[in-house]
Amino acid sequence: MRKIGIYSIAIICFIALCFLGYYAVQAQNGNPASTDETESSSGYRLVLITKELDTPFWDKVGEGAMAAAARNHASIEVWGSYGLNEQDFLKEMEIAIASKVDGIIVQGLDTAEFKQLAMYKATENGIPVITVANDVPMNESLRKTYVGSNHFEAGQMIARQLLSDMGFNGKVVLLTEDRQEDFQRARLKGILEVLNNYPMIHTDIVDSGNSREQVVKATNNVLNRIPDVRAFVTTTANNASAIIQEIEKRRKVDNYLIYSFDDSPETQKLVKQGKIDAIVSQSPQEMGEMSVDLMISWLKGELLPLSSDGYYTDIRVLKAEKRK
Repeated sequence: MRKIGIYSIAIICFIALCFLGYYAVQAQNGNPASTDETESSSGYRLVLITKELDTPFWDKVGEGAMAAAARNHASIEVWGSYGLNEQDFLKEMEIAIASKVDGIIVQGLDTAEFKQLAMYKATENGIPVITVANDVPMNESLRKTYVGSNHFEAGQMIARQLLSDMGFNGKVVLLTEDRQEDFQRARLKGILEVLNNYPMIHTDIVDSGNSREQVVKATNNVLNRIPDVRAFVTTTANNASAIIQEIEKRRKVDNYLIYSFDDSPETQKLVKQGKIDAIVSQSPQEMGEMSVDLMISWLKGELLPLSSDGYYTDIRVLKAEKRK
């Protein structure tokens, strides 16, 4: 009987060891069903915030961000405001921080309120911020990095195209908004960096305001004050059609060279019509994808630190048919 008892205990121990071994192997190799469930439940929660919802450019940024989030088993929501409403935009930032999302990807806004939210509230809550398309200075916002166009280089590109079209002699009007964002200042700096090397090129920087009516008025004043102006460059794409509208009331647009930035449906149409001579086209879908990939890499600790200078996406000059 004693031997039978010993054998029984041995058999039970052997069976137990087999079960333990089986589950150890399963844990080592990973159970496909349980792995998917874990990835789904532990995926990072991200938010993309813009102050220009439902525009072609930001729709593409959102598409790229969602594709990258799906690839990385993360969730992402696109928030924002309509009609450039800054207060609604800032409120979305506050809600994202209060919701304790894992990361915020946001269109940079060069205001004290935005920088305070990014530098203090987001940082204090341990939420990394990446700016996309529009940047703000890193030391004023503590954003982790920037993803988007090199706007300084974009300004240089449009200036070189202008020189190729016009030559090295003439008067050029640079139209800017009264409150410039960081990307607009960078574009203007790039333009001047090139044009200032040519003493026979005379540049005139004009504040065109923020509304269409102000742009029209500014253009009319330029045509009166500088009748022999050869070229117009606007650092804001939305202003191009207003400039052309005012010129067409008085003269043929063909008498002037007109340049802008961003390939919105409106500017693309004006380029095809030959009314805009060239624009700098950006890569919004690439911006969305890259910003999410970099955020995930930072959260996983795979890429530390992120480049403070930013990560630049592709830009290219699109010329009117008559200029090709």
